[in-house]
Amino acid sequence: MSNLKVLIVGASIAGPTAAYWFARAGAQVTIIERFPQLRTAGQGIDIRSVGITVMRKMPGMEAAVRARCMHMDGISFVRGDGKAFATMTASKDSKSQTLVSEFEILRGDLAQVLFDLTKNDDRIKYVFGEQVASMAQTGNGPIAVRFANNKLPTADYDLVVACDGATSRTRAMGLECGVRDHIKSTNSWAAYFTIEEDLLKGSKLSQLYSAPGGRFLALGPDPNGATRAGLMGIGTSQVDATQAFREAQRQGPEALKNYMARYFAGSGWRSEEIIAAMMEAEDFYASEIVQVKAPSLSKGRFVMVGDAGYSPCNFSGAGTSLALAGGYLLAGEIFRHRGDIPAGLQAYEERMAPMIKDFQQLAPGVPAIIAPQTAWGIQLRDMFLIVFAWITALGKHFAWVGGLFASSLGEDKYGIPEYDWPNGG
Repeated sequence: MSNLKVLIVGASIAGPTAAYWFARAGAQVTIIERFPQLRTAGQGIDIRSVGITVMRKMPGMEAAVRARCMHMDGISFVRGDGKAFATMTASKDSKSQTLVSEFEILRGDLAQVLFDLTKNDDRIKYVFGEQVASMAQTGNGPIAVRFANNKLPTADYDLVVACDGATSRTRAMGLECGVRDHIKSTNSWAAYFTIEEDLLKGSKLSQLYSAPGGRFLALGPDPNGATRAGLMGIGTSQVDATQAFREAQRQGPEALKNYMARYFAGSGWRSEEIIAAMMEAEDFYASEIVQVKAPSLSKGRFVMVGDAGYSPCNFSGAGTSLALAGGYLLAGEIFRHRGDIPAGLQAYEERMAPMIKDFQQLAPGVPAIIAPQTAWGIQLRDMFLIVFAWITALGKHFAWVGGLFASSLGEDKYGIPEYDWPNGG
């Protein structure tokens, strides 16, 4: 594979992971990112199941992740007066996961870890502030790629890998479809930002609160002494929560903040305090929560990894693990098939299929159970959470309970293979 030229679009989690393993196989990799620099903002994410397996195959990654972990003690569900009624502690065992992973890390910090592991590899080249303008493929030959900002010349690549998120524009080009084709909405959206003040007063327990109308608010600890805030809006079969959100999003960040301020007004708890901080936040980020269900993960020499191909959004933190596994398996299967790209892509799809199927399954009642529409619904949900917290507190004897709600909460059962990488692993 020493002559294989690979273009990866997206420098977040899936992109650097795939680049790392393609480089181990001897390929020459170019990673482009449309933003001018590495994006280091974002919410807390989990590494679980197959993600832990792949992480432990990358020398130095687990230690770097542990050094940047958020070190949360767990999560507490609170009522309007701020009193907790159900608390779930963090998992200390990768084989018996709870709702809080042993490896809880900020998205931007994980992106930095992966960037640091790959930035000095002479087989990997990063180009920021660039994106694909067009792709052309003739027969089974390489893909001719033209770039939008002329930071790279038009060139042929043996493989183009889309790692640019659930609303991937590269997917639209590669599959010759619309950007929202193959997207399944969960009728919900979320926003994340940092509050400079420590609203948790030193506590390492995140606080989660639900208000009628499908409104969900969360405060979590920040390693630097600030507070991480999250807001979520959830609709019903009768109410579309995303149409007004998308319209505000098209108008820009300020319009979106104003929309959310109206949406959460009068929610109770600390909502007014959180709204005021959101209006001043400089790292505000929001997106619709969607699943991606593409008919195939590849077309010709174009392929997708991570959210671009199979965003799970099962509300249990499975996306990061799928991205790590996907990057590893794509490079590994093409290497195992001695650079035979069609055979490697077919094997990659076959390897990913059971994981995607499992991780995209939504638990009963999700996402509605996160933030019910009525006060009565919240009371019923709270009773369930009290029982669930009690059961999970009993430890490993009831670890199987989490697996009933999300496959990503269990241990790795997918048999991630070992590859004999020529340049180490």
